[in-house]
Amino acid sequence: MKRYRFFEFEDYHWFPDVLRTGMLDYLRFLIRLLRVYNSITPVLLEVLEKTGETQIVDLGSGGGGPVLQVRQNLNLQNKQVAFILTDKFPNLDAWRYLRENTNQQIDFYPTSVDAENVPETLHGIRTLFSTAHHFRPAQIKAILQASVNQKQAICLFDGGDKNWFFLLGSLIVHPVVFFFCTPFLRPFKISRLVFTYLIPLIPLSTIWDGCVSLLRLYQPQEFLQLAQSIPTKTYTWKAGKTKNNLGVHVAYLIGYPNLDTEI
Repeated sequence: MKRYRFFEFEDYHWFPDVLRTGMLDYLRFLIRLLRVYNSITPVLLEVLEKTGETQIVDLGSGGGGPVLQVRQNLNLQNKQVAFILTDKFPNLDAWRYLRENTNQQIDFYPTSVDAENVPETLHGIRTLFSTAHHFRPAQIKAILQASVNQKQAICLFDGGDKNWFFLLGSLIVHPVVFFFCTPFLRPFKISRLVFTYLIPLIPLSTIWDGCVSLLRLYQPQEFLQLAQSIPTKTYTWKAGKTKNNLGVHVAYLIGYPNLDTEI
């Protein structure tokens, strides 16, 4: 399928925070339920090994669902890594919940962070889970360039399949999961119930954004072309796809500095 560029509600400043956080809490639950990012563990382990880093700075963290899953998978590999969540629109309630329930292995940066302009004080491997499709190619290139400028490794992971079957499945699955699972999402919020069952703005916005996200997905070769346009010869770039046990693919790009050279 061709990559289409429609709008997503959560990209806009004016979008109400009560709806945005409701959507992100749901997506955190769904990503964990489907174990979307189980398959990327070997890829991330490669970057950790090549860089020697022990901290991951996650950009565009949303509700933090992918990071929670990735942390659990790395722990199973006896790899202890600290995580810092960041976002342009910080989801502080969800992040506090994650910090309290992971013995502070997952922490967060409390103020807004633009993925194209990460504070120099945030050191570690930069990751973007289910986020790259929000950015235009020029923005992806700027994000990669900023990482190169600060000599930080970067990993883009975007889960989902851009085809009509997966799109139709999303239209069917989301309403069912919303109806049955919303009361069990944490942290619990009355507002989530109101805007799911009484005024269903959270599910409607999520279904729209979810479908648009699939249409916006980048392919690995597109990631690699953008990376290779960065004017540096001292980074290793790799792109590809992984697949979990449910058949969900994840397109990825990883880039890390060659430690025996200088940028």
